[in-house]
Amino acid sequence: MKKFFVSATAIAILASAAYAQTTTEFYVVQDTSTKKCTIVDKKPTTTTTVVVGDGKVFKTRAEAETEMKTMKVCTN
Repeated sequence: MKKFFVSATAIAILASAAYAQTTTEFYVVQDTSTKKCTIVDKKPTTTTTVVVGDGKVFKTRAEAETEMKTMKVCTN
């Protein structure tokens, strides 16, 4: 019984980690006062930051960083 519980717990942990990785989203946002761009993992809910790049959602931080370098509003 103990082996079953340990196995079930391990499977649950692995499944939750895989689910967390697939649901992570990254956004390129710009501070409206400083015009500085950053990458965040939650869609902004305040009016002091706006999503740039037509609101595109990125699956990885690396993908967001690459795209941020090509966005005109972030390079000026």
